[in-house]
Amino acid sequence: MNDYSKLNGETRVIAIIGDPIAQVASPAGVTRALNARGRNAVVVPIHVAPADVDAFIRGVSLAKNFDGIIVTVPHKFAVYRQCATATVRAHFLGAVNTLRRNPDGSWHGDQLDGEGFVAGLRAAGCRPEGQRALLAGAGGAGSAIGLALLEAGVALLAIHDGDAARRDALLRRLGDRYPGKVAAGSADPAGFTLIVNATPAGMRAGDPFPVEAARLERAMFVADIITRPAVTPLIDAARRIGCGTQMGAGMFEGVSALMVDYLLAAAARGR
Repeated sequence: MNDYSKLNGETRVIAIIGDPIAQVASPAGVTRALNARGRNAVVVPIHVAPADVDAFIRGVSLAKNFDGIIVTVPHKFAVYRQCATATVRAHFLGAVNTLRRNPDGSWHGDQLDGEGFVAGLRAAGCRPEGQRALLAGAGGAGSAIGLALLEAGVALLAIHDGDAARRDALLRRLGDRYPGKVAAGSADPAGFTLIVNATPAGMRAGDPFPVEAARLERAMFVADIITRPAVTPLIDAARRIGCGTQMGAGMFEGVSALMVDYLLAAAARGR
């Protein structure tokens, strides 16, 4: 239950934007974490259509008590273009998932999905070093996860996405930095030891599997980024044959901790 008695005129506002937005789990948790660390702030979910992203950010930028924006599907590439400054990682990926104010009121962005995902993997007992990884999804989150897996030491990263142009663009970007360790993948997980779903497949009843679930093997570790439902059909199928798994909640916890640190960094500077 939210304690609305803590809201007052000094409360700082942070938005989480997406389309859809009803599935997000972070507003309450990030609000509690900020409050626990002494920040009078509230995270508010806001449903923003893709066509309205630029206008939304221009509008909220006028609010003097509006300190941050958390970004979810499908806005991570679009919001990056609204950043006056960004981290090296965000520039490389061309995407962001968290924004905070610069001293002049403009936006500074970072993409924390990949680092948070790998933290969740490790907490679940999976060491990415040396793994042969199949990544389904080359969108904003998938791009960040792919980069983080390579930084963590996977032996091979194969990428599968229904949008071949988007997949190939990510393959080129990652392949330039990690030559010989990146390849095009398919929906067939055979031959891989780490399977990652970074697509929305599994959020809705009747969604197809992001990879061929019938080809999963017990020795594989299977991870999903979806938080609702908590146990996706892919995770359920993997558990039925004895695979190690990480649910979307594992990534959520890792990313949320990083977001709080990132947002509080601005507060520490007095903004």
